[in-house]
Amino acid sequence: MTTSSGGPGGRRRSWPVPMALVALSVIPLTAGVLRLVQLAGGPALMPADHRFTGFPAALVVHIVGAAVFALVGALQFVPRLRRTSWHRRSGRVLAIAGLLVAASALWLTLRYDAQPGTGALLHVFRLVFASAMAACLVLGFAAIRRRDIASHRAWMIRAYALGLGAGTQVFTEGLGEAVLGTGVVAGDLAKGAAWVLNLAVAEWAIRRPLDRPLDRPSLRQTSRAAGAPSPA
Repeated sequence: MTTSSGGPGGRRRSWPVPMALVALSVIPLTAGVLRLVQLAGGPALMPADHRFTGFPAALVVHIVGAAVFALVGALQFVPRLRRTSWHRRSGRVLAIAGLLVAASALWLTLRYDAQPGTGALLHVFRLVFASAMAACLVLGFAAIRRRDIASHRAWMIRAYALGLGAGTQVFTEGLGEAVLGTGVVAGDLAKGAAWVLNLAVAEWAIRRPLDRPLDRPSLRQTSRAAGAPSPA
């Protein structure tokens, strides 16, 4: 374990997780951008989705909000950035983007026809996990307002894990088809498994010992959270 948090080795070790999270988001974010280009009258670079006509506000909000949530959220896992005021300012943006993602997901699920090839089970999954994401964000915000850093961290990690469900579905759908075969129910279960898997990883990360210097709250942060005066 290193005792220096600012050396080149510490900087190198702080980036693999954020980079992996960005990579996980690339496929769904790319699909979202291509969909917006198509709806705006650009070239049809992917199969058309006949559920959407014009430029539906809910879909735009969902795609743009998801891009902000995924990319800004990944940077929240960089320890060096968590020790700066950037973490607090960007956290507000992240919370708003996440709530917009969850709200637009609920709107799209309730107001638009189901995606072809999906069934009632996925409809329920989307309602449950979008609501859970919004609840995690609200609880995370409430926790930081009362200076409960540990609870804030846990709820925000859970919210981020749920927000990245579409990225994990790329893998669970392929595995689900190999194990369960094709079919509406099998496809719905494979998609739902992505949210469950992400939550399981989130719980592991929350309970993982923070044994690296950059992962521990600073003495200044701890004293402020406890209401004690900061050391000189």
